[in-house]
Amino acid sequence: MRVVVAEMDRDFRIVATVGDDGERVDVFLAKHLPQFTRSRIKTLSLTGALKVSGKTARASCRLSAGDVVELSAPEPVASNIKPVKMPLRIIFEDDAIIVIDKPVGVVTHPACGHYDDTLINGVLFHSPTLSGVGGVLRPGVVHRLDKNTSGIIVFAKSDRAHQMLAMQFKERQVEKRYLCLVFGNPSNDVGEIDFPIGRHPRERQRMSASGKRAKGALTIWKVLERLPFCTLLEVEIKTGRTHQIRVHLSASGYPVIGDAVYGKPNFNAVANTAIREALRAFPRQALHSHSLSFVHPISCERVAFSSPLPADIASLRKFLWEQKR
Repeated sequence: MRVVVAEMDRDFRIVATVGDDGERVDVFLAKHLPQFTRSRIKTLSLTGALKVSGKTARASCRLSAGDVVELSAPEPVASNIKPVKMPLRIIFEDDAIIVIDKPVGVVTHPACGHYDDTLINGVLFHSPTLSGVGGVLRPGVVHRLDKNTSGIIVFAKSDRAHQMLAMQFKERQVEKRYLCLVFGNPSNDVGEIDFPIGRHPRERQRMSASGKRAKGALTIWKVLERLPFCTLLEVEIKTGRTHQIRVHLSASGYPVIGDAVYGKPNFNAVANTAIREALRAFPRQALHSHSLSFVHPISCERVAFSSPLPADIASLRKFLWEQKR
């Protein structure tokens, strides 16, 4: 199957094959154009922007092999996100992407209580050339980091870059590695955690394995250092579910230090008073986006970016190491 993108990256033409026979057109398009959600495709179809073999179609239309699916996306409207000047730790930047080392305490995108102090506000001020995806002109967010997670994050600066990065994230072609301090010491040096994650059935701000519409999630970890009552792990996530690392590690008995939502370690089991108080007082989840690797949307070469442990986690690690000695 081949996707033909017009010069302005707003017109798409895809030919359905035998394997697509009987599939809904919105499902088909969302699969091959990950920058569009099914709800967005439905909205566009109501304006006549969706055609199947030359005829205007609804999002629920069923495909046959050989059908030519065409989707025309309008120019994006201006966002109401306010550009705000703020310091950005830029690791790399070109015409397609900007890679940033996100500090702890900064929200990735505007949400309740955070409207003009997010990373997007700063990126919008820094870069006037933005991707327009989902019908809104804004910096291209292809993945997110929690407020209290630090480290590497990438933004798309053009529609084409956004489309290609979004496809790589969806197809699990992006390598995402994190460093974290967890409570406890796993018996093995490497391991996998493989169970689905969905919205918590009662607490809507939490995720869990018992939530409705849970989706498969795979986390791979390995031990880097064994410290008193704690372990430094390198974690690779093959999927990108919300709070995936925190949910998986907590459910496996090794909660991330400082995680106020999912981490409930038994600090009373720590006999050493200094260690117990240091772990109890750590102010945020000890989780850091250490490295990110993907195929560059322009050069088509694989690139990799990394960030060392931030000062707060490094300081706690050093303290624990000294206690071990």
